[in-house]
Parts: sequence; C-alpha cells; structure tokens
Amino acid sequence: MKIVVLNGNPDQSNTEFESYLKGLSDLLESHDHKVTTFVLRDMDIRYCVGCFGCWVKTPGECVNADDSAQIRREIVNSDLLIFASPVIIGFTSAVLKRVHDKCIPLVLPYLGIFDGECHHPGRYDSYPVMGLILQPESDTDEEDIQIITDIYERDSLNFQTDFVFSKLTTGPVEEIVDEINGI
Repeated sequence: MKIVVLNGNPDQSNTEFESYLKGLSDLLESHDHKVTTFVLRDMDIRYCVGCFGCWVKTPGECVNADDSAQIRREIVNSDLLIFASPVIIGFTSAVLKRVHDKCIPLVLPYLGIFDGECHHPGRYDSYPVMGLILQPESDTDEEDIQIITDIYERDSLNFQTDFVFSKLTTGPVEEIVDEINGI
C-alpha cells in the first residue's frame, strides 16, 4: 500500500511526536508498505486565500505556486492519507490546517448531491482512504478529539472516500499498523 503521512508537527523539539511517526513509518515499511512523509514545517506552504483560482484559472493547481503541489500529487497517487498533528489549543496545528485548505484543487467547483448531502464532485476517479493521528495536550479531552475527528471525517466525505481511523499517540504504533494492514 502506498501511504502518505502529513506530519503537521510545527515544533521540531517535540521529539516524542517525531519518534512516534518514525516508529510508525519504520513498522509500516517492514510490512511492505511504501511510506512518504512530508514534514510540513520544513516546506513552503502558503495560505489559501480563497480566490478559487484553482477551480477557474489553473484547474487542479493553486495559482500561488508552493510545495503543496507536490503534496497533492502524492495524495492522489496514494492508497492511504494520514493527517498527523499534535493537538494545539483544541485543534490540529496551523501548518496541517494550511495543507488541509490547499487540498481544495483536488475537487471540482461544481456541486452535487451525494448520499443526500451537497458536496463537490471529485476531480479524480478515486482518492485515498484517510486516517488521523493526534498527540493530545495535557488538557485534551474526548470532546476535543471528537470535534477534530468529525471535521476530518467530513473531509473524507468531500473526497468521497472512507475515513478509516482516528488514533492517539498514547496508543502503540502496532495498533495503527494492524488497522492499516486490515484495510
């Protein structure tokens, strides 16, 4: 399986999170998965300005060229997309949110009814299934995790794909690998 991990850790001194993702990647690769990890803090990812140029001026590409183009290419050519971030003030990091926003070129500007809801149709025939890995803060509670999970589950609906897991770094990486191997 081809897996893309979006490492949204903004703080390189958060070695616990870095070690967790490295251990996950190593274990996945030992199970014959191909893992591509993007360390978002080290990339040039500009903010989406909401101009919708990616829909009308340069379909499928952001008009403000940055490293997000490389990320989008890898996403559409993968089987599993993992969003990974420490929880910061009750949500994912700003750098992960920026990449999340820069995925809008992956859908078309039109609207359609899918499963009784209004969504944009996909630009591509298929999209990777999605997962979420969160490192909780000391005051992160179940409601915080559920809100974040709900938002990413809704995102999978926009891509008309499945949201397959939401896991915390407080659990063993083997649990995530077992879940991925079962997909």
